[in-house]
Amino acid sequence: METTHIKTPLGVAKIIGDENGISLISISDEGKISETIPVVLQEAVTQLNEYFERKRIDFNFKLNPKGTDFQKKVWKGLLEVPFGKTRTYLEQSKILGDVKAIRAVASANGKNPLWIVVPCHRIIGSDGSLTGYAGELWRKKWLLEHENPTMQQSLF
Repeated sequence: METTHIKTPLGVAKIIGDENGISLISISDEGKISETIPVVLQEAVTQLNEYFERKRIDFNFKLNPKGTDFQKKVWKGLLEVPFGKTRTYLEQSKILGDVKAIRAVASANGKNPLWIVVPCHRIIGSDGSLTGYAGELWRKKWLLEHENPTMQQSLF
């Protein structure tokens, strides 16, 4: 497994992967930025930078997250939430076929190992609140605004 750390507008992203795909992308408030990027991680770094530059709305590098079958099913469902849109935990549970699994779906979202790429930040509470985000709620808010900026119109 190779690892690199890159600077983003939201902190330092850690990216881990190998020839089988990217298995982890996480964010932290600080960390040492890598001087070199391993070849197997270069495409992920490029695409993440393009996302932050508003030049990309989806990702197509190979993913290889580690998790249970249920978690992988939830994460795959997250990939279907369109850029600039949100769904509630309840809607996500219904789509996955079990409305009663809402807590399990929320738990799997919280264990998502692929920050931004598997867009768990697009899942919100039924009342529209920005609930539950492992990367801290201020980052979730930032990401949602980044993906769907409100166009302020002048009245005059």
